[in-house]
Amino acid sequence: MKLLKNFLNIKRFNKRIDLDEKTVFYIFEKIIKREYGKMGEVNIRPRFYKKGKIFIETGSSNWANEIWLNRQSLVKKINQELGSDEIKEIK
Repeated sequence: MKLLKNFLNIKRFNKRIDLDEKTVFYIFEKIIKREYGKMGEVNIRPRFYKKGKIFIETGSSNWANEIWLNRQSLVKKINQELGSDEIKEIK
């Protein structure tokens, strides 16, 4: 039995999505709250977004270290929420 998608010959195109700062911040804060809870939400704040990079501010060096160690995982989760690979880095 063949799958319907084989007959339709569907191609996926990697379209670049124009993201605004509000959308990126909303997704970032959602992921931070899911991963680190209320304390993370209070201590980790996005400051600005530019060319695929999210610049953040933390309440202490401990939070900065936590984000630094888990930055690749966070970028991956943010991109999954967005549905594209727009976010390249967290600084």
